[in-house]
Amino acid sequence: MENSLREHRERHDISQRELAERVGVTRQTINAVEGDRYDPSVELVFKLAAFFEVSVEALFDPEIDLDATVSDLD
Repeated sequence: MENSLREHRERHDISQRELAERVGVTRQTINAVEGDRYDPSVELVFKLAAFFEVSVEALFDPEIDLDATVSDLD
């Protein structure tokens, strides 16, 4: 599943390990999601979107502007 997780993580200057700890998964899971080798659960998708304060679409739709926030998309 194509996503912009890595771009969001790097823009927030956070490591894979720190993000993993914040959302309750392993660093390997974050790495696999970023590399499109693992489709995250719905629960993880929502945790990631909440952490970055963006919509799910902003993380997983390549057509959405990285700067779009939840309020921008409403």
